[in-house]
Amino acid sequence: DRYNIHSQVEHLQSKYVGTGHADTTKYEWMNNQHRDTYASFIGHHDLLSYFALVDNESRERIRFVMLQKMLQPCGPPPEKLETE
Repeated sequence: DRYNIHSQVEHLQSKYVGTGHADTTKYEWMNNQHRDTYASFIGHHDLLSYFALVDNESRERIRFVMLQKMLQPCGPPPEKLETE
């Protein structure tokens, strides 16, 4: 039974990047959360129209800005410490 659950989790992790695993860093997890949020905003046109109305911009401008934010939503990655 445990093997079955473990293989299902591995399958989900290989299929969906945002599910994470034991070695997922806080930075990677936050990037996935932000990207999923922006993708949801872009995918729901009514919500995108709301953001455009609030910012007094066109929907396409808001969409473009959100797409750009998806590149590095949490800024550049932190420097990794070298351990020897």
